[in-house]
Amino acid sequence: MTKVDPASPVRLAGSAPVDAAGLARTLRRRVRGGVRFDPGTRAMYATDASNYRQVPIGVVVPRTLDDVIATVATCREFGAPVLSRGGGTSLAGECCNVAVVMDFSKHLTAVESFDPDRRRATVQPGLVLDELNKQTGPYHRLIFGPKPSTHDHCTIGGMIGNNSCGSTAQWSGTTAANVCRLEVLTYDGERMWVGPVTDEEYAAILRVGGRRAEIHRRVRELRDRYADRIRAFPRLPRRISGYNLPALLPENGFDLAQALAGTESTCVTVLRAQLRLVPEPAERVLVLMAFPDIATAGDAVPTVNRYRPVALEGLDDKLVRYEGEEHMRPEALRLLPEGGAWLMADFGADTAGEATATIHDMLAELGHDEARIFDDPEHREQMWGVREAGLGATARTPGGGPDTWPGWEDSAVPPDRLGDYLRDFRELLHRYDYDVASLYGHFGDGCLHTSIPFDLVTADGVRAFRSFVDDAADLVGQYGGSYSGEHGDGQARGRLLTRMYGPEVVRAFEEFKAIFDPDNRMNPGKVVHANPIDGQLRLGADYAPAEPATYFRYADDDGSFARAALRCAGVGLCRHHEPGDGVMCPSYQVTRDEQHSTRGRARLLFEMLRGETIDGWHEPAVADALDLCLACKGCKRDCPMHVDMATYKAEFLAHRYHGRIRPVPHYSLGWLPVAARVAACAPGLTNAATHAPVLGALVKRLGGIDPARDVPRFARAGFKRWFRHRTPRGDGARGTVLLWPDTFTTYLAPGIAASAVGALEQLGFRVELPRQQVCCGLTWISTGQLGVARRVLRRTVEVLAPRLRQGVPVVGLEPSCTAVLRSDAADLLGPGQDVQRLKRQTRTFAELLVTDHDVGLPPLTSAGGDRPHAISQAHCHHHAVLGYDADQELLRRAGLDNERLASGCCGLAGDFGMTREHRDVSLAVGEQVLLPAVRAADDTTLVLADGFSCRTQIQEARTGRQPVHTAEVVNAALRGVRVGTLPERQISVRPEVRRGR
Repeated sequence: MTKVDPASPVRLAGSAPVDAAGLARTLRRRVRGGVRFDPGTRAMYATDASNYRQVPIGVVVPRTLDDVIATVATCREFGAPVLSRGGGTSLAGECCNVAVVMDFSKHLTAVESFDPDRRRATVQPGLVLDELNKQTGPYHRLIFGPKPSTHDHCTIGGMIGNNSCGSTAQWSGTTAANVCRLEVLTYDGERMWVGPVTDEEYAAILRVGGRRAEIHRRVRELRDRYADRIRAFPRLPRRISGYNLPALLPENGFDLAQALAGTESTCVTVLRAQLRLVPEPAERVLVLMAFPDIATAGDAVPTVNRYRPVALEGLDDKLVRYEGEEHMRPEALRLLPEGGAWLMADFGADTAGEATATIHDMLAELGHDEARIFDDPEHREQMWGVREAGLGATARTPGGGPDTWPGWEDSAVPPDRLGDYLRDFRELLHRYDYDVASLYGHFGDGCLHTSIPFDLVTADGVRAFRSFVDDAADLVGQYGGSYSGEHGDGQARGRLLTRMYGPEVVRAFEEFKAIFDPDNRMNPGKVVHANPIDGQLRLGADYAPAEPATYFRYADDDGSFARAALRCAGVGLCRHHEPGDGVMCPSYQVTRDEQHSTRGRARLLFEMLRGETIDGWHEPAVADALDLCLACKGCKRDCPMHVDMATYKAEFLAHRYHGRIRPVPHYSLGWLPVAARVAACAPGLTNAATHAPVLGALVKRLGGIDPARDVPRFARAGFKRWFRHRTPRGDGARGTVLLWPDTFTTYLAPGIAASAVGALEQLGFRVELPRQQVCCGLTWISTGQLGVARRVLRRTVEVLAPRLRQGVPVVGLEPSCTAVLRSDAADLLGPGQDVQRLKRQTRTFAELLVTDHDVGLPPLTSAGGDRPHAISQAHCHHHAVLGYDADQELLRRAGLDNERLASGCCGLAGDFGMTREHRDVSLAVGEQVLLPAVRAADDTTLVLADGFSCRTQIQEARTGRQPVHTAEVVNAALRGVRVGTLPERQISVRPEVRRGR
């Protein structure tokens, strides 16, 4: 493919080329925020969550509203189109264009005013919905009512652009229905507030004159000309397709704000929004009803709706099966009653008893006895998690099934006709051999969601896609429905509007846009005058990415790195602004930059392999984005598509530095296992050298280590030597275990290994160490030295093979190293039997004791006889690969009242936080939750952290605490230790690692 030169003039259809270089220079002079016309940024913003791809002219990240005004004015001077963007999760292509993209989500996030008495809030467009409701919710439970499944990262501006709905819109109404007024900016520079206008206010506007008066006059004239046709629009709860012209009718208050909601940045730029807030029901109760199939569930919707639920959702057995096979929310899936489809109805009332009574009345009318009722928040949230995971769970069907795509994911019909529509739609899917598509959605409003296995990479497949869309549009038309029920038209449905409304109404849409944007510079090619439905596809019949030979196998991606880079579905779950719900993307949480999200990095890798916007392993944009990836592997678990950015980063680094000099830390920290073995020969001398004022500073400088960091001290008494000279105590009644001697525990924290040995032997295990030197290769993997890592791992498997073949479990103490044995080793070495044995037989300390042997423990007690309290930091790889449930249970059995911190990543992340250029991000990540929580813990609270990085971050951040490992807790419990103030001092047995003990 031809490489795009960012300095070249950008040619737009039907207009003169845009001087991109001159535009960028001028914007940088006028705008305080980020002006990014580099290839990497343009590549990241070339697509949204849709099937479409259009490389933007450039991206502006405005810091203030004045920046927005300056950006639009400058684009007008250069004739450049503009596009507003929030969370970038649009499914119809409305968030990608050959335009200057303004990303409001980083800085324009304020709640400017909040009036709880009037139930109003004025906000900036980049504000995330959940952030708004966190600020307003404590006041009489006032919230902004519509709640899309992306509620924790979608922005208010994006919701206004799409007229978003979500599950609760059945109760609250759409976004448009909850917009009071909007401050908008036209492309020609008119800035004004719009909203409902009385006849008297209209006359006053005309008297003032000017562009504002012209807009109001022309809009009113348009309304009057088309009034009869507008009143004939389909009457649906979810008529999102087209422009919301009914809001202009006299009986609806001539409301220009509501008419502009849903225009997808094609008419105006929204600067501020005054929103209507509604009181959330005091109590909510959820009922799950099983049905034999999804159409039968649809038949029940009119009856359920008569009881006025807050939300009524449907989901079929395919969605549930896909989530089960992807191991998503297994506890929640077990709550579902037996069936082939389900309705989830959420009822609100002043008391749970009132809501439950309404549910029983409804079930009696339905004659339905296969129902489960949940009035506790925990189970309700679990089930809503199942529903909200729909898009991610279905985007790639498990078990080697086809990828699925949006394109007809959002239709809506009258709710009382939903059952029959579902039957006909299933037949349509079957006719095109798209049966793997699951069906779910907002059934109370007649809105159906689905992802369909379109073949978008062959000419025949694209033709079938286009044919299916036409047939699906005809089917929706037969039911008097809307092509979009909340995701908007964009490019996916824009050209179909004539079929839904007729040519006269589409002319009205075109005239409406022209009143605000006569030169078609606002997000052109979307909604009206739309680009072809099968044009500008992200893939397309000419899609031919590079397929490089790789170090990792990518078995779940058919051995293809290009397919792995295509995993990201654009859902944007990686754009959480706060930790607490998983680990994913700690660097995004502190920078709020798209390039530091999993999605942004995946987009760059996709574009790199595509080879048009950016090209090759030496591309600086990709390197810069991956540089702040902490390799936490949070995305491997938290991302619904299981994007494994840590693996992709290691692969990228391996190719980038193949045959080249690497950064110094790749040698000093990447070769830590070798350095540690050398240092163990003279640990005292090594420590003296690395911590001497002058020599230590020189060592850090030569090693590329942050001068503000402490070089870890090597233990004076090595664990292996202690292990060889001690007297074994285990009788082997519970069998033999092979303790994994990871570098960190063996050379830097041997007391932890000693505690593990002591505990295991007291519990009846015979403990062995590998007879030869072994290593998991973690530090080489994380620095992309994959050839070395593969050789190290291959030798390790050879050493362990005899014991693995005897079924001996390998017990890991350091989570990151244990995760390599459980996951990365097989990905690097392939499917050999000994590799698979290593994967199956690798156990965490807690898994061995709880899952495999169900041991009991004498509980720890405090000095006063109470149950000790603990806070624990779960290592990222523990969360992402190993699981932490067994650890929680083991700590409970050890007598601890343990609180697992919702802290996400500690921020150190192995070598990441040890370098100067990463220090600020490293500490900022830790300061989000972990470090303040440790500082706030009282002196009687035990601080737990199994990961060496986590313990190091806690110690170096001057918290005054020395965290302990789970193995030390268990050993202390078995020794009958009573803990008091700073209990880790009583629990740690690090002084025991001495010769002869």
